[in-house]
Parts: sequence; C-alpha cells; structure tokens
Amino acid sequence: MIFHITSQNHWQKAVELGEYRADSLETEGFIHCSTRQQLIKVANAFYRGQADLVVLCIDPEKLKATVKWEPPAHLSSEEPVEINGLGCGTSSALFPHVYGAINLEAVVSQLRLIPEEEGLFSDSRI
Repeated sequence: MIFHITSQNHWQKAVELGEYRADSLETEGFIHCSTRQQLIKVANAFYRGQADLVVLCIDPEKLKATVKWEPPAHLSSEEPVEINGLGCGTSSALFPHVYGAINLEAVVSQLRLIPEEEGLFSDSRI
C-alpha cells in the first residue's frame, strides 16, 4: 500500500472526473506518494496546521500508471534530508512516485487526516 495526502475538495473533484491528478503531475511529471512509515513525517513537513485533508490509500497493483521508487527530488543520495526541521534520514530513502493519473479503483480507502491542537499530525489521529 502507498499513500497520498490531498484536500477533501481535491479528492471530491477527482471522484467527479473519474481519476485523481495532483498539480505535481503537470509540474514534475509524477504524483508524490509515501509509505506508511513516511506518511506522518511528510504530513508534518508539508501540511502542518491544515485541516480538511484526506489520505488516499492506494493499492499499487491496481494502478494503471507506473510507480517508481525514487529518492526525494533535487537531492543527491548522500545528502541529509531536513524538511521543516524534521529529520528524515538521508535522501537514499526511496519514495513512491506515480507517473500518471491515479485511477479511482486503485484507491481502496480514504482516511481523514486530522491535526492535533498544535497543528501537527500523529498516527493516533488517522
């Protein structure tokens, strides 16, 4: 299972259109995803304090698009990764990138991502 964070509104538009397309698909050529172990660090690094978020739980076997496991964009493999003060090891950690739209049947469930009072996310709030 791989995971992608988006707004509830963006997900609802995808349901209406019949596929999910993140802005990064147009700007970078792929949709950023993460593993379960990476999910909370990614949420706190990029979505801190945001409400109305949903985690798409994606079965890579059901995807029509290609998934590539790659280091974070624009970093060398030995460079330490610090995202908003949250150490994530080195950029040799691989992230799943989806090279194409996500077909809806590959999204097996959606989970609300609710920040705690200080705006951070934790496993207990998913």
